Amino acid sequence: MKALTWQGKRDIQYTEVPDPRIQEPTDIIIKVTSTAICGSDLHLYEVMGPYMHAGDVIGHEPMGIVQEVGTGVSRVRVGDRVVIPFNVSCGHCWMCDRGLQSQCETTQVRSHGKGAAFMGFSELYGSVPGGQAEFLRVPHGDYGAMVVGSDLPDHKYLFLSDILPTAWQGVHYANVPDGGTLAVFGLGPVGQLAARIGTHLGHRVIGIDPVAERRTMAARHGIEVLDFSEDVVGELQEMTHRGPDSILDAVGLEAHGSPGGKIVQAAAGIMPEKMGQKAMETISVDRTSVLHSAIAAVRRGGTISLSGLYAGAATPMPLIDMFDKQIQLREGQCNVRSWTETLLPLAEDASDPLALDDLVTHTAPLSQGPELYEKFQAKQDGCIKVVLEP
Repeated sequence: MKALTWQGKRDIQYTEVPDPRIQEPTDIIIKVTSTAICGSDLHLYEVMGPYMHAGDVIGHEPMGIVQEVGTGVSRVRVGDRVVIPFNVSCGHCWMCDRGLQSQCETTQVRSHGKGAAFMGFSELYGSVPGGQAEFLRVPHGDYGAMVVGSDLPDHKYLFLSDILPTAWQGVHYANVPDGGTLAVFGLGPVGQLAARIGTHLGHRVIGIDPVAERRTMAARHGIEVLDFSEDVVGELQEMTHRGPDSILDAVGLEAHGSPGGKIVQAAAGIMPEKMGQKAMETISVDRTSVLHSAIAAVRRGGTISLSGLYAGAATPMPLIDMFDKQIQLREGQCNVRSWTETLLPLAEDASDPLALDDLVTHTAPLSQGPELYEKFQAKQDGCIKVVLEP
């Protein structure tokens, strides 16, 4: 089959790889009908090279049609249309029973001290072949696969795999009070959905992003928007008097305005594998301009929710300010299957309450994936969300 594979920093190729096969009784195989490029995929493209291997199949936002099931699969049948969560979870361990599927004890990557394995996301998370491919093996598919209807287009369901529950959990973790204000840093796909979820839940939402096209998209959905500038902290405090009640960071480790962090990331990304891993595990590789702006801007007693990925082992934090301001900080990978029953009705709602019809900016065959990675990473041509069709 054909798939998108990582071959090196900023080098994604459309190549021939072996077809997947059933390996465990709870596996399923799907024929992929749609698969998206996520902002987290760009971390593999640019920064996470020390944990990648040439030929790794990438991608963690797929959906498709079930082609084959293992002998232990009873809930999912051949022919079902399914969405696949990015985290691989068993559904029956202590963590899964408590709604912490991203910490699944059955699939934890203990060799790196990490939580649940992810689809298509580096050695750190299990080196599980990903979904930017024609076919996909889904470990623990009997639990993970979300069976969806047959009448609506793929984009109504596809984002249940990652960015929609990630945005929902991020807003939930932000703990916005009734009548409160939520500021969202970063208006990429997760930030766009988080801002819309905030307005759907009745909050005042302010979105911040340096890219004009992203601000324009957010503004179409009733979100107040700001450029990310040196004055953004003062602007937010002026707009809200004390500062936003809650701030959601949907950017993470590759934030703009962090030249020192960018240099460190670039250096780590080109080091030999073991040396690069050691650098990422012992020094700060995070660009912290957004995180530090959030800490400065949030009101005293407010909450900061981190949905953007951070990977630094020694990232400097202004603990004196965090302690003095009594800031609550909550973060973590999304527990996708915890939110399925809440989000599926919203995705299927004919009124489109989260404006899923206005998110995808680029749709293309899987073969055009390499050039769209480049375009998405460079934020060219108004590229906000890419969906690929094998």
